[in-house]
Amino acid sequence: MTIRVLLADDHALMREGLRALLATAPGVEVVGEVSTGREAEMQALQLNPDVVLMDVAMPDLNGIEAARAIHLKCPAIRIVMLSMHATAEYVYRAFEAGASGYLLKEVAVEEVIAAVRTVHVGGRYLSPALAASVPDPAASGHLKSPVDSLSARERQVLQLVVEGKTSREIGHMIHLAPSSVQTYRTRLMMKLGVSDVPSLVKFALEHGLTPPV
Repeated sequence: MTIRVLLADDHALMREGLRALLATAPGVEVVGEVSTGREAEMQALQLNPDVVLMDVAMPDLNGIEAARAIHLKCPAIRIVMLSMHATAEYVYRAFEAGASGYLLKEVAVEEVIAAVRTVHVGGRYLSPALAASVPDPAASGHLKSPVDSLSARERQVLQLVVEGKTSREIGHMIHLAPSSVQTYRTRLMMKLGVSDVPSLVKFALEHGLTPPV
């Protein structure tokens, strides 16, 4: 049985490297490539791959929120997150969103293939490099985070605010009136205990809600 894989990473060189790597694995086929979280969600629904290899830090919709959307609509699709971040916050949020695997981007070639094969048969995969610092999410329970207090829409607005979009631009992108977007911005700041956009940026970077610039 061929394992059909969708690649999601905003760096073309990374996608090319992953495609070349997976081409060496018998029984694995790359069926598509995307560069944003929103495209990953749309292509996952259209292509119905077995596994999505997805970068955590992507524009438009970050990988964790894209994983959440894909898992909600297509729970049979297995998702492996790729990240430069080795903190428990990122790992737990990825698994909570529905991912089945979490890999550091600097892992050995064999680990990517092993992760794809493991999650395809229903297993969970966590980079061995993380084992010492991040307990198994399945055994440790859910990690409490300020992100837990945010709705999906609030997380979406937060990412777009941090990306520098205006209330009018955000409203156009997610079909809300600019005044409604401003209400979301105010509510976000109150929930997170911050008073300005730089503080929102810092929070988003620390909690994996948007890629660093």
